[in-house]
Amino acid sequence: MLRPAETAEAAALRRDAAVDPALAPFVERYWSVRWDLTGRPPFRSEVLSHPSVNVSVESGDRPRFGFALPAVLVHGVVTRRFTVDLVGRGRVTAVKFRPGGFRAFTGRLPSRNGVAPLGSDLGLDPAVLRDAVLAEDDDAARTAVLDRALAPLAPTAEPAYLDLLALLDAMIEDRSLVRVDQVAALGGLSTRSVQRLFAAYVGVSPKKVLARYRLQDAAAAIDAGEVDDLAALAADLGWFDQAHFSRDFRAVVGTTPSAYLQRARGS
Repeated sequence: MLRPAETAEAAALRRDAAVDPALAPFVERYWSVRWDLTGRPPFRSEVLSHPSVNVSVESGDRPRFGFALPAVLVHGVVTRRFTVDLVGRGRVTAVKFRPGGFRAFTGRLPSRNGVAPLGSDLGLDPAVLRDAVLAEDDDAARTAVLDRALAPLAPTAEPAYLDLLALLDAMIEDRSLVRVDQVAALGGLSTRSVQRLFAAYVGVSPKKVLARYRLQDAAAAIDAGEVDDLAALAADLGWFDQAHFSRDFRAVVGTTPSAYLQRARGS
């Protein structure tokens, strides 16, 4: 989440990591957000998303993403900055799949940058799931409903998908990984094999996933007040010069690193 301190003033966000063991290979976490801006201006929430599919149960007093609410929506992998205007009053309870997890769970990869009503992909009746979640008022109780509904449907993870998870974990944790050939060597695979693996499960190239993780590292470090030298940050995250880092940051985040740093500092 970009500028989390500002978002916290407009909306209440909760992240729940407790996932049924049967779902753990596929689901990273559950999350909930609620807001009440009645009589107040809209708030623009911006997220530098992981390359993940989210399934959300949404309610509110205004349509969202062009759909009447309440609804159960499938959010495909977002390849750009995810922006949504919070207006009126609303709540969302969602399951965040691991990168590639929705494809491994359902056999289907939703369209990138798209939002659509849930069909039969999960093997659940969307209306029944919607009503069961919305019947609970507490966020934890709502995520528990999702967990109980999904757990019995978890398949056995394919070996290729487990290979993908190992590569993704390394890409997230090891900041020295900045090229696809490094990732391939780590997994004992060819670069082409890694590209095919990401295409099949994630729908985004490994090069773009690497860049997204490093940009997330950059934004998180700035938001946490850990950055004084942007050139050093760029070098630490694998960019050869600050100009390339600034260009890539602006293309995805929508502003330059220096402007983002100034705003994070409140200056």
